[in-house]
Amino acid sequence: MTTLDSRLNAYISGLGQNARDAAKALLTATTEQKNDALRASAKALREAKADLLAANKEDVDSVGDSRPDSFIDRLRLTDERVEAMASALEQIAELPDPVGRLLSTTERPNGLTIERVAVPIGVIGMIYESRPNVGADASALCLKSGNAVILRGGSESKNSTREIVACMQAGLEAAGLPKGAVQTVETTDRNAVTALLHAVDYVDLVIPRGGRGLVELVRDEAKVPTLLHLDGNCHSYIHADADIEKSLDVVRNAKLRRTGVCGATESIVVDRAIAEIVIPRLVKIMEGCELRGDTEARRISPNLVEATDEDWSTEYLDPIASVKIVGGLQEAINFVSEHSSGHTDAILTENADAARRFMTSIDSAVVMHNASTQFSDGGEFGMGAEIGIATGKMHARGPVGLEQLTSFKYLVHGNGQTRP
Repeated sequence: MTTLDSRLNAYISGLGQNARDAAKALLTATTEQKNDALRASAKALREAKADLLAANKEDVDSVGDSRPDSFIDRLRLTDERVEAMASALEQIAELPDPVGRLLSTTERPNGLTIERVAVPIGVIGMIYESRPNVGADASALCLKSGNAVILRGGSESKNSTREIVACMQAGLEAAGLPKGAVQTVETTDRNAVTALLHAVDYVDLVIPRGGRGLVELVRDEAKVPTLLHLDGNCHSYIHADADIEKSLDVVRNAKLRRTGVCGATESIVVDRAIAEIVIPRLVKIMEGCELRGDTEARRISPNLVEATDEDWSTEYLDPIASVKIVGGLQEAINFVSEHSSGHTDAILTENADAARRFMTSIDSAVVMHNASTQFSDGGEFGMGAEIGIATGKMHARGPVGLEQLTSFKYLVHGNGQTRP
């Protein structure tokens, strides 16, 4: 092990010990304390808005023209986005405390009462890329669910993240809680991520939020448990029995509202029975979005760019979408099942039976009927915010909010029982 590795491991161990100590303190923190900390943090964000925007400008300027516009959009903060961060903290403060919930009670024949109660997970490592607001959302959700968090944001957002964490720590101290409950890995050395993933003595769970490269790195390197969030190759399928005008409005929103979010539709699937009507109208309403179509779609509208096999599995995060024509519901199910990343997929139809079959057959974390895939979001689900969209099948799936950031333990009450 090199000296640099030793220093990094010592640095991460220091953060981990601080987080572990804070997590113990949070076990006995009251709901009122946690809510006070969230409201004080929201106040601190608003008061520090000028400093935060200045720090964010440094981040954006440092990237320059080296990244696409969609990346810059995810990185950039505005007055409205800072206010949205602060408001999200206040909304989380208003939500029920997930800790201490009685999940079940069992009365045994021998008189023992066994309760299953929700408890914090402990220390969470949150690794994410360019969006600085993720740090605020993750910190707030972890705090309300009684967890300490160590943030490792993208190097491009280091200045913004530092300011956000300072505001969160100010809120913690104002509520009498340890500021070690929210920390950030300040070094941009990539090896720090590996050190965090190996910190089995301190970290209980790592959650990655970003592109496939980041998630695969975490999956392959982690020695601590992980909650994976894969990329969002989301589909919107316009079924033969769709209300075409309504469906086209939904598809436009699903793709173009914000192209750089993981819930954006990347592939538009069209039933052959209505393709001659839908494709020309789709081209018209998706002006400014490059559409890459299969041979049949391009025959209907030569304006489409020729799609390759790679397009069907690509998360663009840009104003680009693939267009696939299918010969009915089962072919659509087969195509989506083959190419979806398991994040969010939608069917647009007025046929309830077709909707039910699609929603049952598609094994994604979120499946929608007649709604934009961009509703796949913790805030829109009433969670106040989210730490990400889990695409696995264990513990948590879909938007990860407060309840998903808890585990449970058993409390057994007796009256002198002994086991024979």
